[in-house]
Amino acid sequence: MSKFPIKEFESQSTPFYYYDMELLRNTLDAIKTAAPDSCFHVHYAIKANANSLVIREIAKAGFGVDCVSEGEIRAALNAGFPSSKIVFAGVGKGDSEIDFALDNDIECFNVESIPELQLIQEMASVKDKIANVALRVNPNIDAHTHHYITTGLEENKFGIALEMLHEAVDFCLKNPNLRLVGLHFHIGSQITVTEPFKILCERINTLVDQYKKLGVEFRMINVGGGLGIDYDDPDGHPIPDFKSYFDVFRENLRLDATQQVHFELGRSIVGQCGSLITKVRYIKEGVKKKFVIVDAGMTDLIRPALYQAHHLIQNITSQSSETEVYDVVGPICESSDCFGMEETLPVTRRGDLLAIRSAGAYGEIMASQYNCRNLPGSIVL
Repeated sequence: MSKFPIKEFESQSTPFYYYDMELLRNTLDAIKTAAPDSCFHVHYAIKANANSLVIREIAKAGFGVDCVSEGEIRAALNAGFPSSKIVFAGVGKGDSEIDFALDNDIECFNVESIPELQLIQEMASVKDKIANVALRVNPNIDAHTHHYITTGLEENKFGIALEMLHEAVDFCLKNPNLRLVGLHFHIGSQITVTEPFKILCERINTLVDQYKKLGVEFRMINVGGGLGIDYDDPDGHPIPDFKSYFDVFRENLRLDATQQVHFELGRSIVGQCGSLITKVRYIKEGVKKKFVIVDAGMTDLIRPALYQAHHLIQNITSQSSETEVYDVVGPICESSDCFGMEETLPVTRRGDLLAIRSAGAYGEIMASQYNCRNLPGSIVL
């Protein structure tokens, strides 16, 4: 079990997120080691976690950032990411968001439809600016992940269908306030096998070759992110296998000397450095099972309720050598407010602290105030 600074925890009101900054820095270093290629550029997908101290550390390490809202762009700028390393994605960009991005001269818009292209062209024309755009292509690839986080199938709302891509390319080439710089792909999240990425490379190679014959070249290929983490054994695998991930693209993408590859990693950067710390309120005896009722709920970490995801749960203060089996649940008035069923823990008592691991991604950022609850705090050490 990871070492937790229990003394520092004792003075904090629960629930709260704890971020291990040493692990975050080691993860960032591992990415740099695995991808020293001058043509590889990693952008952090800020939607995974926008804690100001966390993203400042990522900006300080020299990474770019992938944003999907004006609020995320503002958070990125405040954290120290230069506008020249900000890409703006999202299927429903608002007028004011596009306006803000143009005013800040971001690196690129990842565009998901022809109507969006038309709007960016109109707004850039008014400002007498040229907007860099990459076309997000829906490659119709099954990433074999949860259907809520699969994004690359033709039935999903994301991206431009392959059969409609030529029209989008043609629109860019005919409009002087758009500069077509690349293609963008993203096939899903929490992908733990390499095959979908290999298939993606094949689709990209085919598209690039097709358009090269037509005289259209893309200097930037954005392959998205999606690399998963080990939710079952965070201590055994605290840092994902970035080398194998980057090797897939290094070995399967056919690039010329002028092309750049962009990656949008989120979960794999911050997922393992965060834990949700919660206090036990009650041990409730049921007819057939025992419940550990904690003060954290689905308002603080929604992944188990939304995605049926499982996070490793550890009692970090119990001194008991004996174990019991519990359902670990929160106080929210919803049956889905359950962090784990039939969890084997040391004998647990009121006041014990539990750590819900691998919660650095899509945890704090997705917290809500349902039931008029307070948002969780955070500790960065």
